[in-house]
Amino acid sequence: MDEMSEQPTDEPGREPQRDAAGAHVRHREQRWSAGAPWIAAAIAAALLGIDQLSKSWAEQALTPGERTPLLGDLLGVQLVYNPGAAFSLGADVTWVFTILAGIGVLVAAWFVWRVRSRAWAVCLGLLLGGATTHFLDRLLRAPAFGQGHVVDFIAYADWFIGNVADIGILAGAVMLLVLVTRGLALRPEPSRGEEPGPSRGEEPAP
Repeated sequence: MDEMSEQPTDEPGREPQRDAAGAHVRHREQRWSAGAPWIAAAIAAALLGIDQLSKSWAEQALTPGERTPLLGDLLGVQLVYNPGAAFSLGADVTWVFTILAGIGVLVAAWFVWRVRSRAWAVCLGLLLGGATTHFLDRLLRAPAFGQGHVVDFIAYADWFIGNVADIGILAGAVMLLVLVTRGLALRPEPSRGEEPGPSRGEEPAP
């Protein structure tokens, strides 16, 4: 079923809403999805797996620092180990990015647990997957625990070199802006017959 559906606001005994031009106003209703957290978790797991497999391939197939063009100078593959953030910023404070990545994982996981919108589930799944795979790189990769260097190998012209997780995080960030701009709720009101039972921290409806 679609994430949103258009429904007229006409009700017995209630005047239909119209805009300034007299046209009938139709409101978009989001649908409650009890499976949204599982959708987000599946997307996060898929992104983590694809990212780590692609990094493993890059380390086995590419020579560090040697660029192989795919689309001329616009796109290529080049293996580098990044101790900092994008554009190698903060290369001397890798531990800071480890902490930030860990916080990002916890925040994203909390929102994934709360989400009941499928559109938001896709967005949060991408953000959680990207944050988790970067966090694992920082924890487990050389040169030391908590100060690991992230494997980057997708070279975009002369701008920067990234990886699959970066693409997922960027897509998730763009989706977040779109969802916020459109005013879509993280937890839409459940429609009749879809009301969830009370959970921890939630009082049953009177």
